[in-house]
Amino acid sequence: MVLMPVILRSLVKLVSAVMREPTASVTTMLYYSNQLPRNLNLERFVRHEFLRQDGLFFHFLIGMLRCLW
Repeated sequence: MVLMPVILRSLVKLVSAVMREPTASVTTMLYYSNQLPRNLNLERFVRHEFLRQDGLFFHFLIGMLRCLW
């Protein structure tokens, strides 16, 4: 019961980030899952604030990408 607001807040943050900044969201996930080459031109799209305290689903998706690729 207590985890529901935390999970819901994280999901809303993920969906709003993907809708608001789709390129930055996908680039951030690929960057942290080590699927994106380390490049200064690509690093400017990476948003480190997506992985702050409420970024549970970002962390989950990054973990899944690391395992699958």
